[in-house]
Amino acid sequence: MPDSTKLNEKTRQDLPDLYADGRQPSGAELQWAKKTLAPTLEKSPEKPIGAPTGTNLDEHGNGRFTTISGLPIRRLYTEADLPADWNYNEYLNYPGQPPYTRGIHATGYRGKMWTMRQFSGFASPEETNQRYKYLLEHGGQGLSVAFDLPTLMGYDSDHMMSEGEVGKCGVAIDSLEDMEILFDGIDLEKTTVSMTINSPASVLWAMYLAVAEKQGADLTKVSGTIQNDILKEYIAQKEYIYPPAPSMRLVIDTFEFGTRFTPRFNTVSISGYHIREAGSTALQELAFTLYDGVEYVEWAQRRGLDVDDFGPRLSFFFNAHNDFFEEIGKYRAARKIWYRLMKERFGAKNPRTWLMRFHTQTAGVSLTAQQPMNNIARVAIQALAAVLGGTQSLHTDSYDEALALPTEEAVRLALRTQQIIAYESGVAQTVDPLGGSYFVERMTLDMEKGAFDYFDKLDAMGGMVKAIEKGFPQKEIAEASYQFQRATEAKAKVTVGANEFVVEEPSPNTLYIGEEVAQAQTKKLNSLRQRRSNDGVLRSLDALKQAAGQEPQAGTDGNISPVNTMPFILDAVKAYATVGEICQALREVYGTYEESAFA
Repeated sequence: MPDSTKLNEKTRQDLPDLYADGRQPSGAELQWAKKTLAPTLEKSPEKPIGAPTGTNLDEHGNGRFTTISGLPIRRLYTEADLPADWNYNEYLNYPGQPPYTRGIHATGYRGKMWTMRQFSGFASPEETNQRYKYLLEHGGQGLSVAFDLPTLMGYDSDHMMSEGEVGKCGVAIDSLEDMEILFDGIDLEKTTVSMTINSPASVLWAMYLAVAEKQGADLTKVSGTIQNDILKEYIAQKEYIYPPAPSMRLVIDTFEFGTRFTPRFNTVSISGYHIREAGSTALQELAFTLYDGVEYVEWAQRRGLDVDDFGPRLSFFFNAHNDFFEEIGKYRAARKIWYRLMKERFGAKNPRTWLMRFHTQTAGVSLTAQQPMNNIARVAIQALAAVLGGTQSLHTDSYDEALALPTEEAVRLALRTQQIIAYESGVAQTVDPLGGSYFVERMTLDMEKGAFDYFDKLDAMGGMVKAIEKGFPQKEIAEASYQFQRATEAKAKVTVGANEFVVEEPSPNTLYIGEEVAQAQTKKLNSLRQRRSNDGVLRSLDALKQAAGQEPQAGTDGNISPVNTMPFILDAVKAYATVGEICQALREVYGTYEESAFA
């Protein structure tokens, strides 16, 4: 019989893998490699998942295995993959205790299930209001507002730049009147609402607060989130209006106002979601998102705000992509990193400031128009990763979203996916069930280290605004997106139903938004402008421009800055100035931004 401890040359080439990255395998692992692994490899070499190309094969012709982001994956993880000084208390600790690797709540989901949100908004405020009521009736626990492109860009529905886009990718909101219709019959003191809005965030938030006041709500009890993350717009999504500096000023105005008047409302949701959708790796999503958070804190501190006053209301928004373990490692690392940043870099003393709270949405970019029913499985896996990673809030995409805005049936199925995970799978019954897994712990540590490596580069550039102006994060994401596209086209990365296992099938029924929405919104705007006090609107806009043109300093004695723009925007909103009119007033003060071409 052949001596299984003697290896042929091909198998010997694989042995250095045991010592990669400074590993010190145990004697038992070496014996396993010689007596069990080596004969197996001789008999049946490892085969790459996907087409055998340069991406999936190493220089010796062996299979190369990586995450969806391209990070190498070992065949086996043992205690040799953890640092020599690894110990439970320092690297993990218990749930609800620093560094929060295992979650920010001691009881996980046993005390409170994650909030099940569905991102929804289409056509008119009237139609979206009915969809919201439908979701709440079927067990939804919070609402997440999708606005149409004109609203996102600060234009009214009757503006020439809005043609062909009104109500198409979200709900059209032009005035306080529309916001009143949107939340008619929905108690805003008892329902948490998240709004995905950035450049005009302060305007839409002011409309929301005005509606809550009209309902008789106590603003100190109103809870929810505005995305308000302008940095990721310059990095990835490109829905910006003003230059970076005045845009940042508007964000910090909301921090100051929210800390004083709406202590339960998150005034920013620092978003990696759109960075990932633009093609970044998981590590780039993690690093750029958390460093955006660093930038916001530094700008707020320069204003004179105390991190322990506004820090507890900073929230985050992450993507849940297809690579199950990579995503879980990303979420766990995020909590550890934010704790270190708040405590060591910014000297936060309030334990609530140390806590990273985040919402997750499954990856829209992963959804295929081909065989769209396959997306049901993708979304379930992605949602499970988010839950195992400890998310506080979750949105599951609908299977038909690669084709159009989702149908009512598709939305209900997406919500049911969350409910099945929550109430049938058993994963919510214990805290951080994958904690202690050699693979998950190594992935968490690698994510943490990689993020701090990026932080060093960004610090050297002078911060994220400076890095954006140099095009650094944009170029990093573009390169990652290009490499993934190459791997997909070569079938080194398999997308089931799109580049492999392809069949012909008819498209499903989809939701169609016609031009009648634009016509109805235009009619409403014309009527509004005839009924309101236009003199009052002009006075409020002039006051806003005057305040916006002055440099704010933090308020004293419990007051906010006298030129904080939020009170002036609220006055304009209550006078029924439109989104377009308010944003145009700010354009006249700040100008608009055009991205430079980067070498």
